[in-house]
Amino acid sequence: MDHQIQAMLPHDEGRLRFLRRRTDAQRRPLRRGVYLLPSLFTMGNMFCGYACVVYAMRGEYETAAPFIGFAFVLDMLDGRIARLTGGESDFGLQFDSLADVISFGIAPAILSFAWGLSSLGRLGWAAGFMFLACAAMRLARFNIQSAGADKRYFVGMPSPSAAAVPAATVYAYPWGLHDYREALPALLIVLIPALLMVSTIRFRSFKTIDLQTRQPYRVLLLIASGIILIAWLHRYVLVVMAYSYLASGFVELAITRFRHRGGRMPPLDSPQPSIGTGSEASPQAAK
Repeated sequence: MDHQIQAMLPHDEGRLRFLRRRTDAQRRPLRRGVYLLPSLFTMGNMFCGYACVVYAMRGEYETAAPFIGFAFVLDMLDGRIARLTGGESDFGLQFDSLADVISFGIAPAILSFAWGLSSLGRLGWAAGFMFLACAAMRLARFNIQSAGADKRYFVGMPSPSAAAVPAATVYAYPWGLHDYREALPALLIVLIPALLMVSTIRFRSFKTIDLQTRQPYRVLLLIASGIILIAWLHRYVLVVMAYSYLASGFVELAITRFRHRGGRMPPLDSPQPSIGTGSEASPQAAK
């Protein structure tokens, strides 16, 4: 009897190994559910993008444009809250990226088209689609490159900052462009941020700012002054902030190349050490 069992083992070894693997797979606990708090902020981000689209289709541009700004704030908060609460997950990464495509890709594209690019016909909707495609590619590139990237910089303009350029412009001039001669210059408002999103130009990141360390009292005064300016002259201050960040990429590029020619800085594409708290970037960090 023992000889018969030993003779059967080599033939059934593969079957037994398959059954063992299947049993082990069934015993592994599946991680279900989501981290609710950061996901709520991501859901709010997505809702703001949807609301912007709805109001833009109704021609209420002054109401539609601020929703992109609200989505900008929620997008910054969900990553930081995920890090503080330990709620980082692969689901959060994918959910945040899909929400960003809506709020910083589809919403500004439709808002720009309804506001002024519609008078250009096919050229207008092609420009809007270019913005959407570049935003999607920017987010996909961020997801695969953020692990080993320099935390001080973004490679390419972040999609929330790119969406802020047409949103701030529309909010400052909500009456729309109804003539194609006026709409032609408006193409630059959409195409320049779109191309910057997929470029290799570096933009300064503020992830390394440590909010948990002690700061001088004048920092609070500067923050209070900024809040007052935004509340008082919000239309113009938001435009200045959006276009200043867009121009900062070109300024950073010019300074880097100037220093590199003098032998004082490594090339633009070379890795640089990260500074700050030393913590890794969250999968749900701002793009």
